[in-house]
Amino acid sequence: MVLCSVPARSAEPYTINAILSLTGSGAFLGQDQAAGYTLVEQVVNSSGGINGTPIHFSITDDQSSPQVAAQLASQLIAQHVQVILGSTLVAPCRVIAALVEDNGPFNYCLSNGFQPKTGSYVFSINFSTIDSVGAMIRYFKGRGWTRLAYIVSTDATGQDAETNINAALSTAAGTGVQVVAREHFNVTDINVAAQMSRIKAADPNVIITWATGSPLGTLLRGVRDAGIDLPLGTSAGNLTYAEMKQFDSIMPPELYFSAPGPMADGAHIDKHVAPAMTAFKGALTKAGIVAQQGYVFAWDSAFAIIGALKKLGLGASAAQIRAYLASQHALPGASGIYDFADHPQRGLTISSVYVVRWDKGRNTWVAASEPGGGPLAR
Repeated sequence: MVLCSVPARSAEPYTINAILSLTGSGAFLGQDQAAGYTLVEQVVNSSGGINGTPIHFSITDDQSSPQVAAQLASQLIAQHVQVILGSTLVAPCRVIAALVEDNGPFNYCLSNGFQPKTGSYVFSINFSTIDSVGAMIRYFKGRGWTRLAYIVSTDATGQDAETNINAALSTAAGTGVQVVAREHFNVTDINVAAQMSRIKAADPNVIITWATGSPLGTLLRGVRDAGIDLPLGTSAGNLTYAEMKQFDSIMPPELYFSAPGPMADGAHIDKHVAPAMTAFKGALTKAGIVAQQGYVFAWDSAFAIIGALKKLGLGASAAQIRAYLASQHALPGASGIYDFADHPQRGLTISSVYVVRWDKGRNTWVAASEPGGGPLAR
């Protein structure tokens, strides 16, 4: 009799579900987030998975639609999953949160424009919109640009932005900054000529053009067609190379973004943040990838969950995962040291926000400020 050895069967992967905007207006960012989770899967599995068990990210497309996001989340809830990552945009995050915030599963929204209810099962990635806008306004003020106009979308992303622009202006950073024009547009609009005409007539010296993804192209085209040659600020959700490439022909001379540390080439990075950021950038370099916002958000959200599961075990409930993360004072991430205990549901503050500028010649983003929007150290 010949005895044949049978190779041991590898452990079934632990599946982590994500709902992302792979198509529709949020596709630029959602595609990067999906690629970010693929990278995390490779990195984690190459180093032994979670306590020996490999992981797998199962990603579904909500088409940038709140209605589709609600359907997908309901299906996952019915399957009794413990974690849902996503979505990409504010509106889909809102509908997912409404389904899970009181009883779970645990949800990590990947739009920093969404504001979760304190103590809920929903966390929101990275710094908030008010901190994002606050750092940008502080930077603009430091440059002497104090006549501000803004145009925001009428969807959930734009509503959140307008609320927080006004909130940031009411702080010390906004003292002396005058809003000379407030304009709005629908994300399905193909022309914003009337709004840009009114903005131009108001004589601002800086404009916030707040929209995420393809609608930003409508705004940039409107700025160009109106003959406006001013510095523009926009959402961190637009920090994608695919978007910059597509909008290259309508790119203004000065386009600024709020951004996490990995996107702020040339700025000071705190020594406590540096190890986690170095690990993130090293993984990207090894994979032949350059840092983009979607990768940062995917990385930090994934490793927060993976860290909890390593500590609690793969059988951890949504309530246990929430409680564990909520108690963390110093959770290292690529964007900074997350303190969920002192900053519930969010972890980061304005001290993790940089202002960056798109450098067309170098084909990348470069730091324009230090953390919080202050002057860049030379």
